[in-house]
Parts: sequence; C-alpha cells; structure tokens
Amino acid sequence: MRIVVLDTETTGLKPEDGHRIIEVGAIELISRRPSGRRLHYYLNPEREVDPGAVEVHGLTYERLMNEPRFEEIADELLEFVKDCELVIHNAPFDLGFLNHEFAQLHRSVRIQAGEGAQDSPCRVTDSLRLARELHPGQRNSLDALCQRYGVSNKHRHFHGALLDAELLAEVYVLMTRGQNDLGIGQQQSYHDIQPLSDILAEGPLLRAVVTDQEAQAHHDYITGLKKECATSPIWEKIR
Repeated sequence: MRIVVLDTETTGLKPEDGHRIIEVGAIELISRRPSGRRLHYYLNPEREVDPGAVEVHGLTYERLMNEPRFEEIADELLEFVKDCELVIHNAPFDLGFLNHEFAQLHRSVRIQAGEGAQDSPCRVTDSLRLARELHPGQRNSLDALCQRYGVSNKHRHFHGALLDAELLAEVYVLMTRGQNDLGIGQQQSYHDIQPLSDILAEGPLLRAVVTDQEAQAHHDYITGLKKECATSPIWEKIR
C-alpha cells in the first residue's frame, strides 16, 4: 500500500485572488512506514506574499524569487502522487491551489476527492475530515492532533510544507492504526495450539533484542493508546 502525505504553503488564502503555491512537501509511506522518498520544493510565485501569510510560514518573495516555478516541477509532482492514497490535512484548501496551478498551465489534470474523482490521478483522504469523525467537537488542527497522539512538534516554530507533511504522516498512522492486528475476535481451537514441549524440542528459543528505537516506538504506541482510553489500561491495574 502506497501513501503520500502532502502539504503546501501559499502566498495567501484564495487562488481565485491570484495567490500561488510557494512550497510543496510530500512524504512517501510504503506499508504505512516511511520509505525514505520525499519531494520538497520552494517555488517562485512571481508575486508578493501577503504579510499575514509571511507571519505563518516566514517565506517572503525576496527569499523565493530565485526558486523554480511551479511549471518546472509539475510533472515530477504528478508522477510522485500517481496511483497513491494522497493524505492532506484540510484537503480542499491544498487541492484548490494545486488544481489552480495545473489550470494555469492549461493541464487537464485535476486531483479530486470524493464523488466525481474517477479521473483523479490518485485517491485523496482528508485527514481533517477523518479527525473530525474520530474526535467530534474537539480541536483537530495538526498541532492539536500532535498533542493528542503524542507526536512531538516542539521544533515547529513556523508552518513548513515538508515539516508539516512529516508530522501529519506520524499522526495519520497513529490515527488509523486500528486493532485488527491484535488477534481480537479470532477463533482458534485448543487442538491447534502447539504444546510447549514440542516447541522446545525444535531447538533453543531465540532471544529477541529490542533496540532503543523499537523501545521508543513501543512507548509512543502505548502512550497513544492510553490517551484514547476513558480509563487506565488494564495492564496498569494488574501489574
């Protein structure tokens, strides 16, 4: 399963007012784990950046005027997201800008979510919509979700497309982890269970060594579970 988590930064709020994309960042996940592939560009918007937008991401036109234009990276971006599940937080905002950029290039491609998305080059998941379904009536900004799921964002002083895509990738995996891998509800006959004596007869048991990274990942997973539980986990009551 191939997932691409994507974010953009822009010169302002509305593409119909002439605002443009100035940064795009995307992270690839394979089987819900980072593959190491990513796409990241700062872009020349060929216009000034609204002061309010600069306060959010810190990017000025002077900083961006020597960066490539969107048309120079459009093909690479489309190839990167082709045939994936594209995860975006508040997808209508980013898709509005992306499709406006493609339209400016007279490209027929449109990345779409929901109904009427048959011609979209990829399937779109709006993580904000999903978060609102999972946590109705609560704050579901990326910062709020990072806090809820125990994802550190202390290094996030400004919004940045690549940084936000990295944070969202972590949040999305935690938010959609489910519990079907715990074996709950699976039926197993007593006669199907291999006796311990037979297991020992097959040879010495292997000792599993847990790395620091694996131990931290387990700690983060348990922390996330505890935050979702209404009461303390049962393993804390019986130890």
